[in-house]
Amino acid sequence: MSEEILINVTPRETRVGVVENGVLQEVHVERALRRGYVGNIYRGRVSRVMPGMQAAFVEVGLERAAFLHANDIVRAAQPAEVENGEAATLPTPPISELVHEGRDIVVQVVKDPIGSKGARLTTHLSIPSRYLVLLPYAKMIGVSVRIEDEAERARLKEIMQELTVPPPTDSGPPPAPLGYIVRTNAEGASREALADDVAYLGRVWRVVQENMRRGEPRTRIYEELALPLRALRDLMREDVEKVRVDSRETYEKTLTFTHKFMPELAERIELYSGERPIFDLYGVEDEIQRALKKEVPLKSGGYLIIDQTEAMTTIDVNTGAFLGHRNLEETVYKTNLEAAQAAARQLRLRNLGGIVIIDFIDMTDAEHKRQVLRMLEKSLAHDHAKTTVYEMSNLGLVEMTRKRTTESLERQLCEPCPACDGRGSVKTAETVTYEIFREITRAVRQFEASSLLVLAAQRVVTRILDEESAAVAELEEFTGKTIRFQAEEHYAQEQYDVVLL
Repeated sequence: MSEEILINVTPRETRVGVVENGVLQEVHVERALRRGYVGNIYRGRVSRVMPGMQAAFVEVGLERAAFLHANDIVRAAQPAEVENGEAATLPTPPISELVHEGRDIVVQVVKDPIGSKGARLTTHLSIPSRYLVLLPYAKMIGVSVRIEDEAERARLKEIMQELTVPPPTDSGPPPAPLGYIVRTNAEGASREALADDVAYLGRVWRVVQENMRRGEPRTRIYEELALPLRALRDLMREDVEKVRVDSRETYEKTLTFTHKFMPELAERIELYSGERPIFDLYGVEDEIQRALKKEVPLKSGGYLIIDQTEAMTTIDVNTGAFLGHRNLEETVYKTNLEAAQAAARQLRLRNLGGIVIIDFIDMTDAEHKRQVLRMLEKSLAHDHAKTTVYEMSNLGLVEMTRKRTTESLERQLCEPCPACDGRGSVKTAETVTYEIFREITRAVRQFEASSLLVLAAQRVVTRILDEESAAVAELEEFTGKTIRFQAEEHYAQEQYDVVLL
């Protein structure tokens, strides 16, 4: 598989595209005026404790108070009860026993503010590096489940156990060991590379500890890397052939970062200086525009309809113009197979998360259902976000979840339509016409006026004067008032004003 990372930089916006085999798979956007907060660590202050929700709201200096659940609060280690030889999970204490209003608390953002919701917080701090994630409050060594080779898992764990043994000290007991998770990128990494990451994370953690001691409430004490460097840290792997950057300043920063943390891959960083914009050259701009549409065409002639709501995302599969060459079941099966691949790509490209319902076309063959589900799982395997897929229902519905930490591409780039306020439809000119007639009757009964002026959208006024002229005459006779209509160019179709003269 051929993979490239494209970094497009303008003064106020940075975008990263991940292209696999010539096809755009991911887009990440970061704007100077609205950088994300995930990964940032703050010294916050508890503003409100909500016992009924087992949660607290914490002021960290953002626009809205952030949300901290009791399950996300680090508790002092306690001996767990043992039952049948296994440690029992201790119940979460009431939130009022863990925090109280006015208390200062160090927290990390795990989800950006999304819609009307504030950021989601945790006190289980984690700081990532190229190969590792530092867990300062966890005394464990874990290995990513995506590293499936048991021998490699054992090798990595043994190296990390050796590297994290605290050195002996002459004064007092040695410092408590820190916890680490070995990331997927570490597969095949040398002991020296892991040791460099351990040293780097140790330096970062010491700075964070110092900031924790000195920081004022509602201030940031650790900031996540900017998007270009974060993309290299999280996305740069052996199968990435090139990283192309169209800004010299950013290119030099990425080169410095790469030489320091992944020197063996530094030669793959290139400065793009072509006249044509880099995203145009690779067709990324067109793909982004298509990713903002509801309909996704399939090569077979079928299509997907993607609807994103507050509660969930739904993906509807349709055969469209695809008639197949054999029979209906075969046609449906082929369309569903292609749709499974396309749906997985769209989830990643559009950064859709939370609950996802995919409505495949009904199939009667049990083996066909298994194959479609297997194709969906296989296509999701390259996704960096955690996904969970459940069995297909009798109605052909597949429920799945995809971890969401930031806003979707649509919500980053778009806003609700001012004409329909995000409903996706507007009242017809006919409906608005009859609303205006009712408003005229209401106004005449309440207020004294010799005549009335109605301001409305051009389409509504045209309809009233053409198709409803008889009704207007009847209304003037009924109210005893003269009624004039005036088209306003900038009025939306549902907008109107009845003015008393």
